[in-house]
Amino acid sequence: MKIERFEDIKAWQEARDLVKIVYEAVKSDRGFSNDYRFREQVQRAAVSIMSNIAEGFSRRTTKEFIQFLFIAKGSAAEVQSQLYVALDQGYVNQEKFDELYSKSDEVARLISGFIQYLLSKEKHPKNPTNSKNTMNSMNSRNSNG
Repeated sequence: MKIERFEDIKAWQEARDLVKIVYEAVKSDRGFSNDYRFREQVQRAAVSIMSNIAEGFSRRTTKEFIQFLFIAKGSAAEVQSQLYVALDQGYVNQEKFDELYSKSDEVARLISGFIQYLLSKEKHPKNPTNSKNTMNSMNSRNSNG
């Protein structure tokens, strides 16, 4: 699959799904929705994942993109940590926790795989004369990144 826009990136697509289910979880529990600061923090962390993937994609170099992907992966871990708070406070039940945690874990794994792919492309570029090493090498990518 050729990646021409950030919307083509599987990790971004799954991060978008994560945002949807985080927002649904917040709306479904009164305690969750009333805990303003915590609610905002978990929503921001989820949105940060997809935003950093998109922002990184728009950067000029693969190195910058990778930096943003690491930030996105960190935001996925932040969501996972916050899910424990939501569980402990009774904002989500075990089933919802498992669903959200599993989705955030899937997103983190996709981001990790994409980072590894990009790092391998930097180490072994198809065109060694391309010193800028831009997103062009990604466009021929056919894995899940």
